Amino acid sequence: MRKSMMRITLRQLQVFRAVCDSRSYSRAAEEMALTQPAVSLQIRQLEELLGQPLFEYIGKKLYLTEAAEALKRTGEDIFGRLESLDMQLSTLQGSLQGQLKLAIESSAKYFVPHLFALFRELHPEVSLQLVVVNHAQAIHRLNANRDDLLLISQVPADMDLEFLPFLDNAIIAVAPPGHPLHQRSHLSLQDLTAWPLLIREQGSGTRRAAEQYCDQKHAHFPQIMELGSLEAQREGVLAGLGLALLPRHAVLRELESGALCELPVEELPLMRSWCLVHPRSRYLSPVAQTFFAFARSERQRINALARRFNGAEQG
Repeated sequence: MRKSMMRITLRQLQVFRAVCDSRSYSRAAEEMALTQPAVSLQIRQLEELLGQPLFEYIGKKLYLTEAAEALKRTGEDIFGRLESLDMQLSTLQGSLQGQLKLAIESSAKYFVPHLFALFRELHPEVSLQLVVVNHAQAIHRLNANRDDLLLISQVPADMDLEFLPFLDNAIIAVAPPGHPLHQRSHLSLQDLTAWPLLIREQGSGTRRAAEQYCDQKHAHFPQIMELGSLEAQREGVLAGLGLALLPRHAVLRELESGALCELPVEELPLMRSWCLVHPRSRYLSPVAQTFFAFARSERQRINALARRFNGAEQG
């Protein structure tokens, strides 16, 4: 190892991370409570130690060089290990402490807070940093090694991942209660194609799963409206714009109140599994390890919780 590498400081890496996240020297300075010249000096010193530039401007936008991407991955690993050390020291004192950095697909955002509440019953000193993304953004975060764990519905086969399928995700067809199809006792996917289908944006895992399934069943919707979020889909159905294929738990309150109805489509629900994943190369913190083990060992409690979101709670 070059001796210059040993002179890199944690403070320099913190400043560098702030510039990477904000893509701005001035915003990084505000975040770090420094002056902009001080940030520029820290970056310049890092570049001298590495012998390569870290950032370049194209137009008015700041971009990371390949050296910066490599340093960013190394920095995240260093900070992750320091955080893990802090957690281990807390564990030695008798309790699990620290923060779980969890990224989830938007289809899971209604369920995961309840799941984490179960976990906190066992480990009350653990906090949560939760980021909600679509499937495409989740894959990007996996490649960037941004999170401790991700919760996604379709695990990419071309990545070296450790994954744990731990819960079913039921996708159903929903309509407003006054819809003509509401009176039907039996439906096929083909019956739905006469009405507009409200779909998510490109990159959504739910959209991708629904499109693939409809193709398999030869159910092609000539009228499609693309809405930018699950909430927009739900509101669009409430407004009478069309039908939607949505995770049942995401519309449970509307189903229970009668604002929406689940259509009795014989090919549905489409069942997918939520999976906890992380790159095999990632060193998991004690908190992440414990949460992963919790998802594996507490299937009975998690499934009991999930029944509330599937409209089948048992007494």
